[in-house]
Amino acid sequence: MPTILVTGCAGFIGWKVSQKLLEKGFHVVGIDNLNHYYDVRLKWHRLENLKRFPSFVFYQVDVENMEALSVVFQVHKFDAVINEAARAGVRSSMEDPFVYMRTNALGTLHLLDLCKRYGVQKFVLASTSSLYAGQSMPFREDLPVNTPISPYAASKKAAEVIAYTYHYLYGIDVTVLRYFTVYGPAGRPDMSVFRFIKWALEGKPIQVFGDGSQKRDFTYIDDIAEGTVRALTPLGYQIINLGGNRPHSLLEVIDLVEKYTGKKVQLQYGDFHKADMQATWADIGKAKDLLGWEPQVSLEEGIRRTVEWFLENWDWLREITV
Repeated sequence: MPTILVTGCAGFIGWKVSQKLLEKGFHVVGIDNLNHYYDVRLKWHRLENLKRFPSFVFYQVDVENMEALSVVFQVHKFDAVINEAARAGVRSSMEDPFVYMRTNALGTLHLLDLCKRYGVQKFVLASTSSLYAGQSMPFREDLPVNTPISPYAASKKAAEVIAYTYHYLYGIDVTVLRYFTVYGPAGRPDMSVFRFIKWALEGKPIQVFGDGSQKRDFTYIDDIAEGTVRALTPLGYQIINLGGNRPHSLLEVIDLVEKYTGKKVQLQYGDFHKADMQATWADIGKAKDLLGWEPQVSLEEGIRRTVEWFLENWDWLREITV
């Protein structure tokens, strides 16, 4: 079976993509720097899940470290690279934009150059719906996303552009996936769904920036992983949205959190952040046509599964800071 390099394999999406590949019989080499952007216990929880598979190999390597990356490419012959290694989070990127550019842009450049050097013909790049700020909805891949409103979005745009350059110059087959608000079990603690559920279980007020009417195209993690694996097919150079195709307001999410935790919550409202988007909505026509993909898990079912995971792991999740 093919051998795939998955960067950021201990991260939320990278972990589930690796798991999906392993279940399908692929060999997976995973790398992650295990940084402390959030509690590393979540990353180890995901890694332990992957280490159950005999065809999984892990290296603690940073995509910013070209020398260490080169060693991994020397040891293994890869059929494709899926780059999930990234600094995520719009607001955090305003605090330290430099690390976002180093990881998201320079890290992508390192990987592309190694693909060129070692003859890896397929590259899948995780990108973001944050690029669509200010555009009309539903968001289509051909919209002119030239005005990112956060360093995070700017760093992802830079990664997309350099990926196209390596496709044009060296013939690397590149698929860019723009993800829309991914959530689910073992998610990131800085994301709304994780926070809402944890605060509800703790009996704490839920903090909402704005009035809660802002909408997101929430997409369940298993659906995202399936679409990402399908993106390994040769496509030349394509940008493809992976989204739920049905926006939901934060207040709708909170209602579902109340339903499945059995907790009535209080809301604390704060100011809407300048770098946030009022709404996101993916046009997934290309994903259907090129990948045969569309989401399978509804928001209600996804929230139910996520709450169930919280309850099963509450003995240690209660200590995670959000």
